[in-house]
Amino acid sequence: MSRTRQSLSAVAIVLLTAAATPFLAAAGDAAPAPRAHEGVDRLAELKAQEAKGLLALGATLTDRKDFSAAEIAYRQILRSSEYSHADQKNALLGLARTYRFESNLTKAAAIYQKFIKEFAEDPRIPDAMLDLGRTLRSMGAYKMAINTFYNVINATLKLSSEGFEHYQLLARTAQFEIAETHFAAGEYTEAGKFFGRLRLLDLAPADRARAHFKCACALQLSGDLEGAVTTLRSYLDQWPADENGPEARYLLATTLRQLKRTDEAMAATLALLRHEQATSEADPKSWSYWQRRTGNQLANEFFQDGDTLNALAIYQGLAALTPETPWRLPVNYQMALCYERLRLTDRARQAYQGIIDETTAPKTPLSPELAELNHMATWRLAHLNWNEQADRELTTLFATTTGQRPVPPAPPPPPHDADGSPAVAPATMR
Repeated sequence: MSRTRQSLSAVAIVLLTAAATPFLAAAGDAAPAPRAHEGVDRLAELKAQEAKGLLALGATLTDRKDFSAAEIAYRQILRSSEYSHADQKNALLGLARTYRFESNLTKAAAIYQKFIKEFAEDPRIPDAMLDLGRTLRSMGAYKMAINTFYNVINATLKLSSEGFEHYQLLARTAQFEIAETHFAAGEYTEAGKFFGRLRLLDLAPADRARAHFKCACALQLSGDLEGAVTTLRSYLDQWPADENGPEARYLLATTLRQLKRTDEAMAATLALLRHEQATSEADPKSWSYWQRRTGNQLANEFFQDGDTLNALAIYQGLAALTPETPWRLPVNYQMALCYERLRLTDRARQAYQGIIDETTAPKTPLSPELAELNHMATWRLAHLNWNEQADRELTTLFATTTGQRPVPPAPPPPPHDADGSPAVAPATMR
């Protein structure tokens, strides 16, 4: 017997003993012997308490991702006829949940289907159908999943008025899952329609905000860029503190860029980079990620397209996000390239020299990325100095009528940049 099985058996024994303690104590009193039916009732009560403990244990182990141990707890109920029919149904649903969380989707789907088929009158059938639909979607069976979610809606209409609020919630959730499934299947036009309808339903604020955001995403992915911009702006106006706000601002900036609305894209990017710290405190990691991703992507695109001033403005905003060296120095390198292209030679030289100073003989070993950055900055600085010296030599040459001075040889380019063109070092995403 494995250690896990032994520990579970020990738990079951403890539960059984704890449940039996009051009865054992009573047996020592000078009371008449219990009747036969009383013994049966006591055994049934003990089994019910033991099953309750095993079901709770299985749920806890599943939440802790100890799936093999959770399966043993549930199967201990399923393999014994001494447990009640209700406890075995609970164990079956618990085992299906364990398999779904474990991503053992085939087994999870089989158990949900078994439950739906064998216990058609159980009031939890719509819940089981909902989880079956989610399982099928995770398996990539999108059409079957959508049909199952529609079955959830139909099933809630056939049930009694008892628990009406729960069934109403299930029906709304099923509609949400249908929209999510169309989105997962790449059917963005259909997904946009469903999410648009969900925004009009009486949902919880968080669900309405999510439907609004996903509607904008679906429009953007379906190619309706103008519709996406309009929906993203209305979403940000209506739900400024929603958890998807940072990503929505990224989508707004990049979609405006796709539409060639450069000034608006620039404004959206800078607004994200300058976003108030107080607003981002609820989820600082998410805000930081989308600020860096948006700024890095847009700045690099502006730079590659020759829009150096806009690229420089965004890089300056990126540099102000954090003083961390692995983030700041690559951004400084990008800024130096912009200065160089704008012929602000002194500022470019100062930026390159600052990178070299910080990455030469550091207190701690350099990462490979920073070591390479030191190499590139050294080469760019040498190249600037060579250009300046060459310009002086040429100026002197054309100012005189005698003698021809040779132009000094250019410094060798780094191995990865053999043509001598500016090497772009994207800012590290962290």
